[in-house]
Amino acid sequence: MSKIDITVDGVKFSVPENINLVEALSHQGIQVPTLCWYQGMDECLGTCRVCTVKVGGRHSAACTMKTQKDMTIEFDTDELKDLRRGVIELLFVEGNHYCPSCEKSGDCLLQAQAQDMEMTHSRFPYEFNNYDLDFSGKNILLERNRCVHCKRCTELFSDDEGHKVFSFIGKGAETRVVFDHEREKKLSPHKAKEAMDLCPVGAILVKGQGFSKPYGERKYEKEPLWEKK
Repeated sequence: MSKIDITVDGVKFSVPENINLVEALSHQGIQVPTLCWYQGMDECLGTCRVCTVKVGGRHSAACTMKTQKDMTIEFDTDELKDLRRGVIELLFVEGNHYCPSCEKSGDCLLQAQAQDMEMTHSRFPYEFNNYDLDFSGKNILLERNRCVHCKRCTELFSDDEGHKVFSFIGKGAETRVVFDHEREKKLSPHKAKEAMDLCPVGAILVKGQGFSKPYGERKYEKEPLWEKK
């Protein structure tokens, strides 16, 4: 794979050409915060906007971009850090994220991003939405009050036969994640846990599992998102 030069915050880096920008920057020790992008994803929909950077002076979702020759990228600026934190704050006030009582606390990427950004409160008013919970599945339940519409489950998760299980219905504020009940019934415990682990928040949970890991043994308690400078 051919290498090209890109410039990030005034520093030039040599990276592979035409790969996902989030992945390219991670190889250089620059960890772009994101919720919808997942390691190994070539294409991403850019739904969460937590990875916003400036490319050529324009705001862009880094996960939707491929590396190109002579790209000029702004990442670590006060403006962009405040913008990304604002997106996280909006996700918290739009959904009902009660971290102390959430089964994903310590394993939640949204929570970890907020902690990394040193978010202690939101500048925006809370909406206290009350979305329907779906307990109808055999193996999983959907806690829609936590869903951030990242589309990881709809784009990346398949059952053992390679079929999609999750989809979205509705538009705008009425968008809801749903699942195919017949395919959900056939999910093995391993696949059900895979779906739960893929979700960056606590929207997909394995029935009957609850707090499966004690405090102190959860992912973002054991290891930070990345080392602080």
